[in-house]
Amino acid sequence: MSSLPTWLRSPRVLIGLAVVSLIALIALFAPLIAPHDPNDQNLVSTLLPPAWAKGGDAQFPLGTDSLGRCTLSRLIYGARIAMTVAIVAAFGAMIIGAILAHIAGYFGGWLDWLIGRTVDVWMSFPPVILSLILMVGLGTGLRNVILAIVLVDWTRFCRVLRSEVLVVTRRDYVSAARLIGFSHWRTVTREILPATLPLLITLISLEMGIAVTVEAILSFVGMSVGSDTPAWGQMIADARQYIYDAPWGLIFPILAIFVTVLGFNVLGDGLRRTLDVRLTETQRA
Repeated sequence: MSSLPTWLRSPRVLIGLAVVSLIALIALFAPLIAPHDPNDQNLVSTLLPPAWAKGGDAQFPLGTDSLGRCTLSRLIYGARIAMTVAIVAAFGAMIIGAILAHIAGYFGGWLDWLIGRTVDVWMSFPPVILSLILMVGLGTGLRNVILAIVLVDWTRFCRVLRSEVLVVTRRDYVSAARLIGFSHWRTVTREILPATLPLLITLISLEMGIAVTVEAILSFVGMSVGSDTPAWGQMIADARQYIYDAPWGLIFPILAIFVTVLGFNVLGDGLRRTLDVRLTETQRA
């Protein structure tokens, strides 16, 4: 264990990593794991309860929806949408936010003021409402969902990272790099970026959980992927009218979202505790 990196010794990181990895593997191997095609309809077997409940069918371990589609299969394929949005949207928002944060924090002056005011204005809009407005203009589809999340959530990275860049820029070794003739690009990439990287990694893992939630909300209101593509929010929307007759159709996708977001949040919290030097020093003291 002593040879492992510090962050891999954290129980939080291990638990979060295990949950996220499991969901990622399920998404990756969905065609091999799912017992049925997620869009196959069996109108003879509608609203079946889970296999262990009275009236359940072993062919449908978690029951069926109002069109006789296998709930388990739709959950498994829904993980693909959730993980795709989580990874691609989080990294897209990170790239934009991190670049602007390092520019603002390093150069300061009017660039810092301009980027800061842009972030303030952009963050004055409620994120979910702004995402819905963007989706109205962009139209439905997985690419547009990712683009909407990126356009909304880059501000989270920019605001938090800018503060960290300001602190790092004032350190002696950054001043020394400037004195010996390092270019701005080399100073930022060689001296500042490594110091802000732990915070950046933490923010990415937390943003993945946010992206999963936003996608679920958009698919719930019918502004995400098409009806022929299984998504957890879409499953909740379909099941809400049968909440009293078949509550399991609502419970399972909600549980899937909860576990996924919890996994990302636990992972992010664990990374923050192990990679943040200031927190580590405080705990040792």
